[in-house]
Amino acid sequence: MNNIGLIIAREYLSRVRKKSFIVMTLLAPILFGGFFFFIGWSATREADTQTIVVVDESKLFESVFENDNETVFSYTSTSLDNAKEEVLTGLFDGLLYIPSVDVEKPEGVAFYSTNNPSITMMRKLSRRIEGEIENIKLTRSGIDKEVLDGLKADVDISTFNLSESGDEVVSSSIGATAIGWASGFIIYMFIFVYGAMCMRGVVEEKTSRIIEVVISSVKPFNLMLGKVLGIAGVGLSQFILWVILSIGISTFVGGMFAGNATSVKDAQAQQLEQMDIPQDEGQLAQQEAQNTVFSDFTGALSTVNIPLVIICFLFYFLTGYLLYGALFAAIGSAVDSDADAQQFMFPVTIPLIISIVALNGVINDPNGSMAFWMSIIPFTSPVIMMMRVPFGVPVWELALSMVLMVGGFLFTIWLASRIYRIGILMHGTKVNYKTLGKWIMMKN
Repeated sequence: MNNIGLIIAREYLSRVRKKSFIVMTLLAPILFGGFFFFIGWSATREADTQTIVVVDESKLFESVFENDNETVFSYTSTSLDNAKEEVLTGLFDGLLYIPSVDVEKPEGVAFYSTNNPSITMMRKLSRRIEGEIENIKLTRSGIDKEVLDGLKADVDISTFNLSESGDEVVSSSIGATAIGWASGFIIYMFIFVYGAMCMRGVVEEKTSRIIEVVISSVKPFNLMLGKVLGIAGVGLSQFILWVILSIGISTFVGGMFAGNATSVKDAQAQQLEQMDIPQDEGQLAQQEAQNTVFSDFTGALSTVNIPLVIICFLFYFLTGYLLYGALFAAIGSAVDSDADAQQFMFPVTIPLIISIVALNGVINDPNGSMAFWMSIIPFTSPVIMMMRVPFGVPVWELALSMVLMVGGFLFTIWLASRIYRIGILMHGTKVNYKTLGKWIMMKN
């Protein structure tokens, strides 16, 4: 056991002292913070105001297009050709032409500009025209729009989890889905990144012949186990540092833009009042809906059992890597280069790929038979079980999954060590699956 501890310390310290580890540990949170900085900057910066000239030959849409903080509309009775000239000279940013349309089959509406208009602009113009045409049709058919709007119903269904003791706990599928999907995907990426690191480390030691010196005083099984655990410690340390630094940077960036966002909105509102430009009611409703969705989402996260999620995440985070890390180490010991390892990596990573693809099915039915079996099988349970935990998993299922996960890790360690003990000393040998089978069955 002393040898294993020394190997773990060597693998851990040799990697955390590298410049690449320090750079990536600091760079990733900075990039993450920069991402939030860009989002905050783009959301709080003052939008450029565009002027659109409207040529409405139908005279049906004269009161439809209202000015807002992004667009100013100017109606004109001039001809279409003259309006085009005004756009070309830079007097207006765009021209909306509406011919004498038939509301039953509106055709011929066109938009002219010197540059391609944005999708948002075209969607806004289309929706306003479509809404006015619907109002005209309702009026002609004798239907009151207010009465029609009053017939619509918006029902929000509250969800509760019942327990045998009779307690009712508020639940949320939105929060459970967000946390479960993020946790499963992080574990998926962690296994791939650090599993490949483990494999490359074994290949480098094998090709440099350092391993031949080490193996004389350490058993192959202990050497492989120490390497896998050491790299697991590196990954866990880096992940914890990423979380701490990312939270700190994101909090700083969020606080910096919180006040700025309010001041920008107030300044825009004052500017519109000075220009006698009424704010677009549709845009205000959209902003209010976005704020409601955000508050609902944050409230949904609070309904999830966060302590249980954290405990399960750390468990599957480590055991999932240890299970696959042993197999990646075995692959590294059997080949002489990364290129040769590709033929063996695909079968090993198939269960991971299947589990990430199956997440959509698990979201739709987190307690179904497919979700149950995939969360029990050790090769897919790290990703699938983390998807299920926020939805609520029976204690016996979670315990069974964890026990099988530990058993699966021990099995892959034993299986990989059978390959590792022979493959680590083999050089220049073309290895195939038949050869690996012989190494596993070989006694000495």
